Amino acid sequence: MKLASFSVAGERRVGVVDADARTVAPFDLSASEAARGVVALIERNGAGLPRTLSPIPLGAVTLEAPIPVPSRNIFCVGKNYFEHASEFAKSGFDSSAAAGTVPKHPIIFSKVPESVIATGEPVVIDPAVSTAIDYEAELAVIIGKGGRGIAKEDAYDHVWGYTIVNDVTARDLQGRHSQWLIGKSQDTFCPMGPWAVTKDAFDIETAAVRCFVNGDMRQNAKVSMLIFDIPTIISTLSQGITLKPGDIIATGTPVGVGIGFDPPKYLKAGDVVRVEIDGIGAIENRFAERAA
Repeated sequence: MKLASFSVAGERRVGVVDADARTVAPFDLSASEAARGVVALIERNGAGLPRTLSPIPLGAVTLEAPIPVPSRNIFCVGKNYFEHASEFAKSGFDSSAAAGTVPKHPIIFSKVPESVIATGEPVVIDPAVSTAIDYEAELAVIIGKGGRGIAKEDAYDHVWGYTIVNDVTARDLQGRHSQWLIGKSQDTFCPMGPWAVTKDAFDIETAAVRCFVNGDMRQNAKVSMLIFDIPTIISTLSQGITLKPGDIIATGTPVGVGIGFDPPKYLKAGDVVRVEIDGIGAIENRFAERAA
């Protein structure tokens, strides 16, 4: 099932997407429930989905991120595809390179909730802050059942579904501060969507993630090629941290990011980045320079 957060007639709604019919059927939710996006459905704790209202053409609504304002930081995993780990270790921006090209344990960082935007919204480049903007196409996991000390064999019981994230990064800030929060958390640096899919509707083994810049394919890899798989990531995060329903985990990006080229191919105003994942859909965002 594909579930979207969207606005229509100035109101946020949550609904079921029929991708073939190009419609979305809103759930009968209160305004306060719908304000939370798909989290309003996740936290029903098995109570069942509310009834749906008449479908609306997707062309008549504005899609929002499935969780427009996450309740806390988005968890992210660095260097989680073998070839990307190698390209990043050679880039000069990898503060973990001394420990080896391929990490022995998952590298975890985060992005602040306010960085989230929807497909179709502009990603803002502020040249006074950074001139080395990069893209990172990623599958994101959405937690459905909270927990602490989750065993790997139980991890999928805690997954509600999946969405797409572009982990936009200011590489110069990433290198300057020797950590990743600031370079990853700039305003608009987390395009997410176009909707979320429930875990029963997504095939981890066959899905691929692809990224295009101005129509040129830069990234293309199977999700199954992750160094640390989803159960390992969930188990690692939950050792001492209580995961909560609605938490988002971006699982890492494949080879082909801008810093992997010589010279690097950083993004500039006017560039359009499209991220696709089989079984979910695609997000597309234009990059624009911040107005003075």
